Amino acid sequence: MAEAESVIGTPDSAPDEAGSEERTAPEEQPKGRRRIVALFVVAVLAYLIDLGSKILVVEKLEGREPIRIIGDLLRFEAIRNPGAAFGMGEAFTVVFTVIAAAVIVVIIRLARKLYSLPWAIALGLLLGGALGNLTDRLFRSPGVFEGAVVDFIAPAHFAVFNLADSAIVCGGILIVILSFRGLDPDGTIHKD
Repeated sequence: MAEAESVIGTPDSAPDEAGSEERTAPEEQPKGRRRIVALFVVAVLAYLIDLGSKILVVEKLEGREPIRIIGDLLRFEAIRNPGAAFGMGEAFTVVFTVIAAAVIVVIIRLARKLYSLPWAIALGLLLGGALGNLTDRLFRSPGVFEGAVVDFIAPAHFAVFNLADSAIVCGGILIVILSFRGLDPDGTIHKD
């Protein structure tokens, strides 16, 4: 049993039996730190890939004709989106900025209690994606807290999005899967 739990990242005993002292025991600290490092590595990678893609799109694609990738099914087209998905909420750019900042703070606070690698990956994707779009909101025109997000992946009959949006969606899907499987961020498994 202990061998299986070590593979999926769960502690040897339930949180009620273990108490908070066992969670901070020396043998547990490195495992928790590795999960935090994993979270931040995933976040930095997601952020840098998103940032790099947006720099390329602005430099090479903005103001030009869309590039067809798969016929009419998928194209790359530079769009500045001041709103949310599907261009909704264009008047609420400041609100989206505050929400992204709040998500980042919550993830960083949750990282202290992180003992699960799958949760570290999911939260890293969310953090990297939120940072990517927050960077646009803070530093792109028309100004601070009002910047338009650079979107460029344009599937047919769907919203135009970017890699930060993809990271956020993938992280969210992974969190839903982990929740349905009963795996908590602290590494414990609950059966509801």
